[in-house]
Amino acid sequence: MQDRAVQDPSDEDLYQRMRKGDRRALELLYERHEPALYRYALHMSGSRSVADDVAQEVFMQLIAPHQGYDPKLGALEPYLYGMARNRIRMLRRTRPTEPLQDRPGQLDLLSDLLKNEAMAALYESLQKLPDRYRDAVVLCDLEERSYQDAAKLMGCPVGTVRSRLHRARLLLGSTLRMAVLR
Repeated sequence: MQDRAVQDPSDEDLYQRMRKGDRRALELLYERHEPALYRYALHMSGSRSVADDVAQEVFMQLIAPHQGYDPKLGALEPYLYGMARNRIRMLRRTRPTEPLQDRPGQLDLLSDLLKNEAMAALYESLQKLPDRYRDAVVLCDLEERSYQDAAKLMGCPVGTVRSRLHRARLLLGSTLRMAVLR
């Protein structure tokens, strides 16, 4: 029977192997984290193209010669989410007048119109939330992460995640009600 560490190496082990030139380690890290990072970036930005770019750039930064990850300071996964979050924030600052959100439903069938309008309203409301609240909603409600996982990825206590999520849900509800009344 093979050792479990050999069968399922930790992110940090894969990272160390990747830094030594092991391409398979990079592939494993990418397969392990890219889908979730893409979904996170999609929910945070509302744009498929931004999500593609952000997920790609996180890994490009990770393999850069002088990147900033230090395994002694914490786990790799929160670091990856932090890079994604920072990239999305930077895009908002550099392109404030350019909407990051794709226009869902432009090419969809008429039968999907109501669903797309509801999703568009949700994403529009989500984009209006401050980042700290949007993080909580995306991780807990859309990504269905536990409070503990979200706390780890956000770098804050579980109680903070709970309070931000509560506040975010109130704000989202208010924004969505206003959108319905228009």
